[in-house]
Order: sequence, then structure tokens, then C-alpha cells
Amino acid sequence: MPMARISLLKGKPQSYVKALSDGVHRAMVEAFDVPPDDRFQVIHQHELEELVFDRNYMGGPRSDNYVLICITAGKPRSTSMKEAFYRRLTEVLAESPGIRPEDVMVIINMTSFDGWSFSGSVAALFPQQEVTQ
Repeated sequence: MPMARISLLKGKPQSYVKALSDGVHRAMVEAFDVPPDDRFQVIHQHELEELVFDRNYMGGPRSDNYVLICITAGKPRSTSMKEAFYRRLTEVLAESPGIRPEDVMVIINMTSFDGWSFSGSVAALFPQQEVTQ
């Protein structure tokens, strides 16, 4: 049930944005314990002055292909799972759309299950809650 917010500079073709979206989801499925049909993303494309980042802080050098991926998740993940996800994500994005690992920044935020309502104003209190009629 993670939600991904993906930020990048404007100007990329739609095929690039789709490959980025698909790559983030693929890495989440392969290394972050996300079911294939659990896909929620918001993609933000910014003007140069709206996406401010240090080109060398704790990594880099970063280019104009820099992408910030913020993931909000309700199910806890171990440090080793997060590290595996970071590795897999940079591998997948290097394949397509061709983003260098130095240009990928990830922030993961964890929330409690009651911080989510998927529909009908019902809080998602349990990860495997079944609806009965």
C-alpha cells in the first residue's frame, strides 16, 4: 500500500516519465514487498527553479536528470529490505529510462495503518482487513 511521489524537472518525453513510473513500481514489487496491483503514484514535473537540490551533497554529482522519490508506506520494512530496495531501484532506473544512480534520491516515510483511508472514509486499521457484507 505504499504511495510514491516522484519529482523531476520538466522537459522529459512521456515515454521517459512512463519508464520512470514503471521502474519505481517494478522495484517496489521486486524488493519492497508490494503486490503487483498495488500501484499509487503522483508524478510532479517542476521548472528548474522549483526543484532545488545540491548537486554534490552526500553523493553526486547530480545532473538535471535528478529524481526525488518519496514513498509513504504503512507496513514496516527492515533496514535490509530498504537497502535492497534502494539497490534494485537504481538498477532498474539505470536500465530504463537511463537514470544514473547518483541522480536518484529516495525518502521513505512510515505511517500507521489508521493513517490511510482507501475509500469510503474507512480507516485501514489492519493490513489484511476483509470487508464482510
